[in-house]
Amino acid sequence: MFCSSLSGCFGNEEIAPKEIEEEMGFGAYSVVAPIDTGINVYHERFILNETLPQWLLDGLGVTMSCNLTQNGSWQERYEADAATCWDVITATDIVYFPGTRIIGTTPDDGTDIPILDDPADGHGTAVTGAVLDANPDAIIFFVEGFSDAAVLAAANQPLVDIITTSFGPIGSVPVPGIEDATRVAVVENHKVHTGAADNTPSPAVQDSTAGPPWSIGVSGYAEEGDDQKETLSGSYPDIAADWTQVLPNHDDTDGYHETSGTSFATPRTAGILSLVLTQLRELSGDMGSGASEERGGQLVNGTNLSVTNSQLRDALNLSAWYPGFSTWDPTSGTMPISPIAPCTQVGWGVVNMSNVEPIFHHLSEIELMSNRPADVVACMQANQDIREAYWGE
Repeated sequence: MFCSSLSGCFGNEEIAPKEIEEEMGFGAYSVVAPIDTGINVYHERFILNETLPQWLLDGLGVTMSCNLTQNGSWQERYEADAATCWDVITATDIVYFPGTRIIGTTPDDGTDIPILDDPADGHGTAVTGAVLDANPDAIIFFVEGFSDAAVLAAANQPLVDIITTSFGPIGSVPVPGIEDATRVAVVENHKVHTGAADNTPSPAVQDSTAGPPWSIGVSGYAEEGDDQKETLSGSYPDIAADWTQVLPNHDDTDGYHETSGTSFATPRTAGILSLVLTQLRELSGDMGSGASEERGGQLVNGTNLSVTNSQLRDALNLSAWYPGFSTWDPTSGTMPISPIAPCTQVGWGVVNMSNVEPIFHHLSEIELMSNRPADVVACMQANQDIREAYWGE
């Protein structure tokens, strides 16, 4: 299946459920805000075997809680909870679902079922699963919608660290989108925004989701089960990340499917950055989140350690890497990594879970990473200059 209104949503293949590890105690944390179609809060992937602390719920502006039915099919659980939950949520509510890691809101209103993923869709459930596959301990502030208002609901939430969006104009056609709202999030409120490039090789610089210079534009790279050392999408982004993943279903409680696209590479990147923030906060005794004025605009505001969004982004760029092209399969329908100018395909390079340790070590000054080669820096400085000329600084 290909979803024309979203940046990445290719064919699904059902597979057996995977086991969920028991969650550990609450400590240093990070808050990620996926903005998408909705989320299946009944799925086992989102179970948290504890209740989030009240101070965190207060900080996130929670207005109501929905205690979810734990038995029966997805449809049976939804029907059992409709009168006390789904039928009473309004556009001004911020809802906590005890027993999960999810706080959700639907500021746009007009949806059939607020916050909950529509049975005919499922994009947002998979997107959130990709975040948690990188950082299982992330707190999710889920916003249903595709508008500036949806982005601003997360941008103006002080405790949110990272906003991730996987929707935009098909083919990266140069039309206005959510760039004004993501600018508020990053430039004014010092958060991080990861935005999905298109699923075609269209340049990402003019894409309203991935192109603005304050956003981290993410394209797709095939690895793991389809390890062909190849690029699949979005030319000249900031980075490329895992194209194909196994993610939770939206219309049952324990099923998973394999799916592909920049829609899932992007939240995986958000989860990686969230994990690094959590590790740095744990190291420095920083038990807060966000980058509010109270925290001096710092994403990490600990003892003898502070990290801004620009420092986190610089470390991400330093950690990225270019794979070889010798294993490319010409019958795969994809493009090999160029040995001459790989930056024009995958930006600074590929990012996956192997990048977590070097980013953490660099920002904590345990072991600094080396500078990138001069030709790569020049290529990506040109990328930034083009984006600033097009979108503004």
